[in-house]
Amino acid sequence: MRHHFPYTGSGPYCYANSFAMMFGEHAPSTAVIEFATGSPFGMQLVGGNQPFFDPYGWDPEKGFDDALRALGWMSKATKGRSSEEALRNLDLALRDSPVWVGPVEMGHLRHQPGMTGPIGADHYVVVLEVAEGRVLMHDPQGYPYASLPVADFMEAWKAETLEYGEPFTMRTGFKRLREFSEEETIRASIPAGIRWLSMDGDYELPPGSLGNGEAAEALARLIEAGCEEELRGHLIHFAIRVGARRAADAATCLRRVGHDAAAEIAGEQAQLIGTLQHSLTMREDVAGAAALRRLAPTYEGLLSALRKAG
Repeated sequence: MRHHFPYTGSGPYCYANSFAMMFGEHAPSTAVIEFATGSPFGMQLVGGNQPFFDPYGWDPEKGFDDALRALGWMSKATKGRSSEEALRNLDLALRDSPVWVGPVEMGHLRHQPGMTGPIGADHYVVVLEVAEGRVLMHDPQGYPYASLPVADFMEAWKAETLEYGEPFTMRTGFKRLREFSEEETIRASIPAGIRWLSMDGDYELPPGSLGNGEAAEALARLIEAGCEEELRGHLIHFAIRVGARRAADAATCLRRVGHDAAAEIAGEQAQLIGTLQHSLTMREDVAGAAALRRLAPTYEGLLSALRKAG
């Protein structure tokens, strides 16, 4: 495969973009923010049928505190006990600054074309104002200053149809505790990446869940056996796009701190995941399964390279 070339462009990086908005002029690149959450370090097949190109047992909420520490920031996470309490808390917090909100159910964000109800997709936004029965927000999906009726926003914020997170979660009080360079943040994030890649932890996952190489091999078999439309849609509209970008950003970050062997493997992962987009969109499932089988051993290879790099 060709050598890695860094990516810049659009993609489903909602929480990294939302954090960058909250950090303001001190924000590092979204690549570094995403790297710090640990998201590039692994693959999981939840319940044996729901693939994500992120670590076994990981979800965004589990990566945020690690990321903030590595970035030199703190924030306060609060959760409302009811819709009424959450809306009061949001209104109070907005008197000081915009508020980081999520996860929310994207299907209730009706300013996005085609969204008419829950689709089980998590999302994060930055709320700017609540006034005259509407919520004004920066939606990093590509909708600055989006406006939504309060009722629709609160329904999204309940997060009832999401597989992780708690209702009415928001973060306020963003404060920079220490100034780190991007390279310092990358180095500080690698131990957590190794921990995620090693799958060394007590994870609450459904029976049949698999990680890393086993997940890639099992997904290849699912696709070969006749890829169901729901699975295909999840992969081509979300999982492949974000997975390829995460791996590409990991390669870029690792190269910046001199971990060239690990960067080469992460770059290979990015290219293999990226090739799935055309294969599965065009229903060339045999080619997609072959790419996943080439991807499978790279997770152990990346773990070994990171450990050797110290």
